[in-house]
Amino acid sequence: MSVSQQLAYKRASELAAHFAALPQVVAVALGGSQSNGSADVESDIDLYVYIEAELPRTAQAAVIEQSGGATRDDLNLPYWGGTNLWIDAATGITVDCMYFGTAWMEEEVARVLETHQPSLGYSTSFCRTVQQSRSLLDPHGWFQALQARSMQPYPEPLRRNIMMHNHPVLRTIMSSYLHQIERAVGRSDIVSINHRVAALLASYFDIVFALNGVLHPGEKRLLAFAHHECPLLPMEMAADVAAVLGAAGTAGDIVVVHLTRLLDHLDDLLRKSGFDTSAW
Repeated sequence: MSVSQQLAYKRASELAAHFAALPQVVAVALGGSQSNGSADVESDIDLYVYIEAELPRTAQAAVIEQSGGATRDDLNLPYWGGTNLWIDAATGITVDCMYFGTAWMEEEVARVLETHQPSLGYSTSFCRTVQQSRSLLDPHGWFQALQARSMQPYPEPLRRNIMMHNHPVLRTIMSSYLHQIERAVGRSDIVSINHRVAALLASYFDIVFALNGVLHPGEKRLLAFAHHECPLLPMEMAADVAAVLGAAGTAGDIVVVHLTRLLDHLDDLLRKSGFDTSAW
């Protein structure tokens, strides 16, 4: 562990200790790059606070104040499930503190890993969040039990369900992302092109990670995670993704050409892996 990672872990542990005094808090865990080994000197502290009842804003602010204060803060943000974001006055590290309801996260783990329900993109990302987080506060063993549930082998029905759910929206059905992009190109709508390209790539990577039986790592560093963790990858994946993103900011139909190549390579891999995509 590097010096910066040691400092981040120490600071996160201190923050968790302050949360321990709040009756609504069940557990606190360290997530993101600080927990999965990919952190660098620019990395935030991703703090996951699991609560069984709403935490008053005054209590949220008190934790920051008690821990030494902030040089800047955005508290009680109503986005992404509830977030506090601040720059720690003592270390200069940005803290991204996310609040998750315990019941909601239990249901999410059960929905995905036990009843094998897919999503459009990022199907297993919250399960990976639980699996890879480092527990900082867990007085009743709730997080330990939930993490144990997430440690099971990747379920084969989930693997197939994710691929079958995400594959048709790439280009098969009439409302597919590729068809929407083609129509956006026809009206020179570069904002819509970018919006649909992002959605297409979300489902594309969901399929890639599911094919390999790897829990989805989330939004960041997808190419790096895929190359590091997935033995089965589409041919020329990195080059195809770069070409798509390079063309997405234009109004020309070259983006459709690059997307077709990207999806052809994905389908080639699926067929070689024994999946009949025509049945999806």
